[in-house]
Amino acid sequence: MGAETGFVFGCCWAGPCSSLDIDDDDDNDDDKIMTSSCDNYGLFNGSSCNCPPGFGGSSCSQPACGGNVFQGSARPLASSPGSSPSFPNITGCACESGWTGTGCNVCQSSDACQSAYAATGHSSSGLSSGENDTLTCNAHSRVYAAGQMSCSVQNPTLQAIYPLSSTLNILRTLNPSLTPLPNMTGFGSSGSVYAQLFYDGVEQFDCTADSCTQDTTDATDGSSKWTCQNLRCTCIPGTSFCGGVPVSNLTAIIDGLSGTLVIACAAPSAGSTTASCTFQQSTIASVFGSSGLALSGCAFGECVSQDVVDTVSSNTTSLAGGVSSRKSLSGGVIAGLAVVGGLIALALFFLLYGWYRQRRARKLGPGGASRAGGVTVEWSDVSYFVPAADDQRSKWTESPLRRRRNRKDLNGHKAVLDNVTGRVSPGEVMAIMGPSAGKTTLIEILARKQKSGQTTGSVSVLRTASVGNSGASRVPHIGFVPQQDVLPPVLTVHEALLFAARLRLPESIPASEKRARVDAVVCQLGLAHIRDVRIGDGETRGISGGEMRRVSIGLELVARPDVLILDEPTSGLDSVSARKVAEVLATLAHDEDSPTAVVASIHQPSSQLFRTFDRILLLAHGRALYCGRGGFAPAEHFAARGIPYTEGYNVADYLLDIASDPPVGLFHTAEGSEKTSSPELAEKPHGGEDLTVVDEAEKGLRAALRPLSGERYATTFLTQLQVLSGREWKILGRDKTLFFTHIAVACVLGVFCGGLYYKTGVTIAGFQSRVGCLFFLGALIAFSSLSALYNVVTIRPLFLRERSASYYSPTAWLLSRFIFDVIPLRVIPAVIVSSVTYWMVGLAPEAANFFKFLFILVLYTLAMTLFNFLLACLFRNGGIAILLSALLALYQMTYAGFFVHLGTIPPVLRWLQWLCPLKYTLEALAVNEVGSGLMIEDSLDGVPVDVSASLIMETLFGFGVDNYYRDVLVLFAFIAGFGLLVVGAVWLKVRERR
Repeated sequence: MGAETGFVFGCCWAGPCSSLDIDDDDDNDDDKIMTSSCDNYGLFNGSSCNCPPGFGGSSCSQPACGGNVFQGSARPLASSPGSSPSFPNITGCACESGWTGTGCNVCQSSDACQSAYAATGHSSSGLSSGENDTLTCNAHSRVYAAGQMSCSVQNPTLQAIYPLSSTLNILRTLNPSLTPLPNMTGFGSSGSVYAQLFYDGVEQFDCTADSCTQDTTDATDGSSKWTCQNLRCTCIPGTSFCGGVPVSNLTAIIDGLSGTLVIACAAPSAGSTTASCTFQQSTIASVFGSSGLALSGCAFGECVSQDVVDTVSSNTTSLAGGVSSRKSLSGGVIAGLAVVGGLIALALFFLLYGWYRQRRARKLGPGGASRAGGVTVEWSDVSYFVPAADDQRSKWTESPLRRRRNRKDLNGHKAVLDNVTGRVSPGEVMAIMGPSAGKTTLIEILARKQKSGQTTGSVSVLRTASVGNSGASRVPHIGFVPQQDVLPPVLTVHEALLFAARLRLPESIPASEKRARVDAVVCQLGLAHIRDVRIGDGETRGISGGEMRRVSIGLELVARPDVLILDEPTSGLDSVSARKVAEVLATLAHDEDSPTAVVASIHQPSSQLFRTFDRILLLAHGRALYCGRGGFAPAEHFAARGIPYTEGYNVADYLLDIASDPPVGLFHTAEGSEKTSSPELAEKPHGGEDLTVVDEAEKGLRAALRPLSGERYATTFLTQLQVLSGREWKILGRDKTLFFTHIAVACVLGVFCGGLYYKTGVTIAGFQSRVGCLFFLGALIAFSSLSALYNVVTIRPLFLRERSASYYSPTAWLLSRFIFDVIPLRVIPAVIVSSVTYWMVGLAPEAANFFKFLFILVLYTLAMTLFNFLLACLFRNGGIAILLSALLALYQMTYAGFFVHLGTIPPVLRWLQWLCPLKYTLEALAVNEVGSGLMIEDSLDGVPVDVSASLIMETLFGFGVDNYYRDVLVLFAFIAGFGLLVVGAVWLKVRERR
């Protein structure tokens, strides 16, 4: 009957079961089927049940009444009282001397073990082959072979429903072969557990688990921890716990217990023979707390040979079932450490790589800067078109394909420039004059700025061979000075110029030479008297407008430009300041060593200023009226064409009068070959010098002409980050208003929040207040991070100017901005407000919980800062960005789980919770709080409640008790996602467009 027998014993091992006793004769008609059930997870041997110690009867349903575990089936059993329903009751059963516990299974002395063993007819000499085979009673929680324990169940909530005495018996079998009588003093396989709960003397349910390991963290104090798998429990129908009290039927809960079981016992206190233990399982923990069901007054007793004790003590890993004294890290902790370690390793790698590139760049190239200047700029048939008003309105509705097709169709577009041709050579200052807006447009096209309209024509940058070969291999550098002076207000004049020199001069140039270059520019611009004066802005007093203009020019001069292009360099200046600017430009252009081509748009220069211009380009309605020599040559030219000039009249005013209302004959016709009435448009370079074309923009319709060399930087990324960080540190040190405001607000709000929730209790209402405190902190961080958005909006114009001049890469700027915004303005205030609030409220007192609390808030701070950076980069209008940030903060508060239970949200809107960083933050903070073992002690309608806070958390807010590390990883994902979006937005969106 081999197969059938295997099925029978397999079925019985699973608990109460029906087994088949099959007659193996050849007469199939006479096969007899017998059904038998074994309670308390007894084992059916084919004809009867083998019962766990302390139980007997035909089905193992009757508990023993007195006697000892060595008597086996001969023990007296408890009988039913005869009432209906009828269950065996052990109340009044007396234990023999030397035995204790519910069911009298726990030995109290070695003599009791030896006497009971001798009464069975055995001698101690057969116990083991060791020298000391005397039986001893192990009264510690640690098990050597198979140990009994009996505990009192003490829980206010349980006692409110079931007020009589509840006790729990547990048999822990580590190695049944080492127990004196394996089928009596031990039961089951190695590493198994059997437990029964008694209420008022009646068994209510029984449990079993296997694959157990014993952890003795300290072998000397008697403490132990058993961890078992495959827990199964069976509720006895009709008992008080299992339907006898209909309003509190626990059958479904008890029968549903499964998974991992942990039985942890502390060492007995001094002078005591009993100890405290916990019965831990996930469902039980959700009701009674993370430490599980508390057991008190636990008595331990194990009859075992002294030789076994001595052997196991010397070799704790030799027994089946395993004995371990090492604790392993949880998967969440390992994952977190791996992520943090990976980030640190990645940061170190990039730092070392940056250091290597920096060192390499400083060793390459010439020791000093090559000679600047000697570059000619020519432009031919340059036209610029913008959509008309109707096209501006319709471009939002047309498809992208049609929009691309319309790029070649300029019908209906407005011409800002119309076939303008010109040329400026080294050593010349050209003034572009005229009343229309075409001056700035042409200046920006020559400077290779990105334009939003459509550009046709070509622009050539030519290097003159006579200048020498020192810079022949270098791509010509075009310096551009915009009309607005966008300068760092906190820096001094010298610091601003030195900042530009460190980033715009090649890495190979020594720092001393860069400083010397800055000093030379300061003297050249006449700024020595304000060298150490802060620049200032409209709100902070600093240098004057003319001095600001010269500083803006100096930022370009320190980079040794080959061509200098300026937009309205004298706009808003008085005559004296304008004259000084003109003198600087003339000196730069006429430098004998490095003559430089200078192009400037001028609206209405004085007569003295006009005489400093070597060449004039006069525009009217986007078309060229004159392009040639300066001085009185333009007046002579137009006088010869019938427009008289009055002697002594300012030539500049005379030209503006002509350009304001030019005669039709001065313009070339659309079909004529004459480009302009000026005969000098076709003149060649002086003396027929050989020219080498360095770059010539392709003709045709383009959104903007390409820069000469793209966004190439003179320094490495690490140098950029160092210089930017140095400037940020100076700004932070000199303008402490925002920093101290954040610190003051953090202190005030920390005291306010701590006082509002001061010493919150452990009632149900108190727990809600705890979560409310955590929600308040999250909302505070969400709104305080708005200042990060404002900071980016205010510094954006300076970044645009410096990026367009290729000072540094957007990533270097963003990283320095992030570091010096997050640490002083986000992390430090968050730590202050959190620390003050945490201890005033009385949250989990353990240090581990406090640092996990801070860790979550710092992660949320980083996520919110990056999110506001993203909004500031996507929207030029700071008001729109702030409005969206505030609205999205309200959305987060709605889906955080505090105002509304996440499970009750309609499915069509419920998915939005997964996009809410505050939801994960609040959940992680709440889980960290209840994970410290927080218990709720309250009363409902006079019934005392003593339950785990995790149960209340799940009920009120829908948070998962095991979601802390998941939430950490999700917050890391938000940080990474927002970070990548910010980098992409800065590279693609935050760039100069004119």
